[in-house]
Amino acid sequence: MGAGEGALAAGLAGGLSVQGVSFAYGAREALRDVGFSVAPGRFCALLGPNGAGKSTLFALLTGLATPARGRIVAAGADLGRAPRAALARMGVVFQQPAIDLDLSVRRNMRYFAALHGLSGREADRRIDAALERLGMRERAHEKARALNGGHRRRMEIARALVHDPSLLLLDEPTAGLDARARAALVAHVHDLAEDGVCVLWATHLTDEVRASDDVVILHRGRVAAAGRADEICAGRPLAETFAALAPAEEAA
Repeated sequence: MGAGEGALAAGLAGGLSVQGVSFAYGAREALRDVGFSVAPGRFCALLGPNGAGKSTLFALLTGLATPARGRIVAAGADLGRAPRAALARMGVVFQQPAIDLDLSVRRNMRYFAALHGLSGREADRRIDAALERLGMRERAHEKARALNGGHRRRMEIARALVHDPSLLLLDEPTAGLDARARAALVAHVHDLAEDGVCVLWATHLTDEVRASDDVVILHRGRVAAAGRADEICAGRPLAETFAALAPAEEAA
């Protein structure tokens, strides 16, 4: 099976397949021929400095923009041909928080569940299960405003799981959090991957990546390396490998 066939198989099996994706803002090329796959139950870190193309790729993955070329398959659904089916199988946590601070955790969750056609006891069951997975069930009746940054992020992740997606996308989810909150959030999402969720975690922080994780390193809109972190690093620290493949002068 070739690389392209392997990537497609991952997408069809419940994971994510990105094949030859390119995108430009006018004359400025943001992504060129980006391709990789993430299998179900794997935590994949999308590593890149600011300006590498991570947020552009997330816009394409979530249907906010359309690639000029290429194909994206999410849990068996082609995003270009069947966008509703593909998006229904994704849970997304964007870089900028999107919660109503004046509503309780549960009310925020119920509103999101309703957007996915869930209500009544079924919605409550799924909300309780999602909050339990993120260690947030005891905070269900607290207003979001009362939560610290780490717990707000946990709530957003729990909310993204309410409709039981196969694929979880997180764009710089630890931005603005302290070291302890970052470590806790990283651990929680790794647990989700161990439970079978396909995770794509965009970051520029190498300490959020474990040696057994998958890694895709973006450099100037291209894939500089993709594979297991320990295999890419070949005995070197990930931070050193990342700096060599995506030099800091790229950052803007």
